[in-house]
Amino acid sequence: MKIKQIHHVAYRCIDAKQTVDWYVKHLNMNFVLAIAENEVPSTKAPDPYMHVFLDAGHGNVLAFFELPTQPPMDRDHNTPAWVQHLALEVGSMEELLAAKEQLVAGGIEVLGPVYHGIFKSIYFFDPNGHRLELAANIGTPEMMQQLDSVKWEMLEEWSRTRKAPKHAAWMHAPEAEVKA
Repeated sequence: MKIKQIHHVAYRCIDAKQTVDWYVKHLNMNFVLAIAENEVPSTKAPDPYMHVFLDAGHGNVLAFFELPTQPPMDRDHNTPAWVQHLALEVGSMEELLAAKEQLVAGGIEVLGPVYHGIFKSIYFFDPNGHRLELAANIGTPEMMQQLDSVKWEMLEEWSRTRKAPKHAAWMHAPEAEVKA
């Protein structure tokens, strides 16, 4: 078996309509499907929900569940807020900067662009508190090959030491210093 692609990624939301409206308005996603049940199909638990699906491009689907009978949404307080996020790719730096302008104009606080060596990103939160990242690739084939050649060695070193290996430290060096 080989995975073909991600079918959908699902998160919880506070309000399904508000969430759909926000993603349509701010990220230009199309609303593609809604499913509502009073019973969970997999577990048969009585738990009414609204499940909405948005087109994230190229066959990728982002979905949300509104669960009105469950306790209020919260996050894992043992995990820093920056860790759990959804990163979405845009086509160019121009698109990334235009997206930032549009988000800021819509009253959304945006961090970045942040330089990551092979891509630049902006970060912000949706109305449910989910952290989102928009990323524009800037890496060269040489950079990607360099990262590919050290991935297993880095993973093995991390596994032994739990300290950041330095094989790809160039990725977060100041942008002007990187010449891969």
